[in-house]
Amino acid sequence: MNNETSIAADGNFGNRVRSAVFWRSGTQILAQIIAWGSTLAVIRILDPDDYGIFAMAQVVLIFLSFMNGYGLASSIIQAEKVEPIRIRQAFGMLLLLNGGIAILQVLLAPLAAEYYRQPIIEDLLKLQALIYLATPFMVLPEALMTRNLEFKKPAIINLISAIVGAAVALYFAINGHGVWTLIYAPLSIFWTRAICLVIAVKFFVWPSFNFKGAGAMFGFGATLLASHLFWTIQSQADIFIAGRVLDPHELGLYAEALFLTTIFAAKFVPPLNEVAFPAYSRLQHDPKALSWSFLKAVRLIMLISCPLYLGMSVTAAPLVGSLFGPKWLEMAPFVSILALAMPVMTLQILFAPANNAVGKPQITARASFVGAILMPITFIIGLQWGAIGLAWGWVVAFPLLTLFTFFQSYRHIGIGGRELAAAIWPGLSTSIAMAAVVYFADQFLPDMTVYARLAILVAIGGLAYVGLLWLMAKPTLMEVIQLIFRKKSPDPKPDEQPTARPS
Repeated sequence: MNNETSIAADGNFGNRVRSAVFWRSGTQILAQIIAWGSTLAVIRILDPDDYGIFAMAQVVLIFLSFMNGYGLASSIIQAEKVEPIRIRQAFGMLLLLNGGIAILQVLLAPLAAEYYRQPIIEDLLKLQALIYLATPFMVLPEALMTRNLEFKKPAIINLISAIVGAAVALYFAINGHGVWTLIYAPLSIFWTRAICLVIAVKFFVWPSFNFKGAGAMFGFGATLLASHLFWTIQSQADIFIAGRVLDPHELGLYAEALFLTTIFAAKFVPPLNEVAFPAYSRLQHDPKALSWSFLKAVRLIMLISCPLYLGMSVTAAPLVGSLFGPKWLEMAPFVSILALAMPVMTLQILFAPANNAVGKPQITARASFVGAILMPITFIIGLQWGAIGLAWGWVVAFPLLTLFTFFQSYRHIGIGGRELAAAIWPGLSTSIAMAAVVYFADQFLPDMTVYARLAILVAIGGLAYVGLLWLMAKPTLMEVIQLIFRKKSPDPKPDEQPTARPS
């Protein structure tokens, strides 16, 4: 049996994966549109200083969040069978962990305020501690639905929470609450999700604090915990290191440029990974099917990531002027540089669900460990040139980190360097050519508003990209077209051997 046939061995499974992708990514896009609408409005009201102070507080929140127990939820998704007692034990552990983290953050708040020399950070962190108390009521209900590729309910809940968060953010920004706007909005999102998930799943479970027999589940979660710790260090080291050196205004410009450029990698790829993890887990005993699916995911996501980020790099000035307004134009150089690193970051993120699905979370942990050493060193060196040096640090360090991850992963996923390069090349090569077209077109455009300039450059880039795909990677373009317009496969009859190529 070839790999494509084996993937389709459960015809309904393929349809469920497609449905999961539709609901998870489709509603994520809609939720992000709502969130972005409010975010852009709030950004135009608040000042870069507000975002600089918020970024300092977020370092503490994100760093402590690595202990919130999400690894326990992953162990439930990955396991072939989960007994009710394991769910009760996981719930008990999550309550203990997150209650302890909330107390720890309150105790650390004065120290953080002193480190950054910003007294307001103490009050911000004490209020943000309420986020941890909502976590246990989000993690397990969502994990149980994810395990069964049930993404419709959580997707709708994410959409509801996005609407609530947008309303709260706009209210506090308009009424002059400044940086507190950036605290109350996430709190409303977390607690809305928690309440809605508990109701949707009817998660009325009594926690168990007797952890006998839960060693395997906690062992898997502990490995992912270590991975999360190292990832947190590498992703937050820049703000932590620069917070004592840069003023809030410059730090705010850098932090928002990083936020803008990581939107696709941080907001849209992880939800796809949530679908990929349980899907890869079902294929962990079929190496050919797993490698085929992984390479296809890389090829398709790179077709989106590469043109998005390279296009962002060459249109940074009109993009920032259009989205953020005139007072944020100093942010454009940071966007141009950071965008160059993000296709590699996207590729790096794609390895994690495949490694976790084949029972090798230690690979993700090792890669994160290397990143936790490599990124801070790069940032310390880059900071000698100010915030712009921090941005170049991403461009230098992430290709090295992704290369390390590949050498750790390729044997287990069943791919080679040439195969991976072949999957990346269509999106990368055509995007480089597209970016060159857009850059030179920009040089010949007359003076006009940033909105008109951006619209023209986006149109030129879109047409150039599709045309270049047709000339340079026609098979890949046709694959995308077939994927979009493919009709849903009927469930196979018990006596039939499905042979349809999966999407």
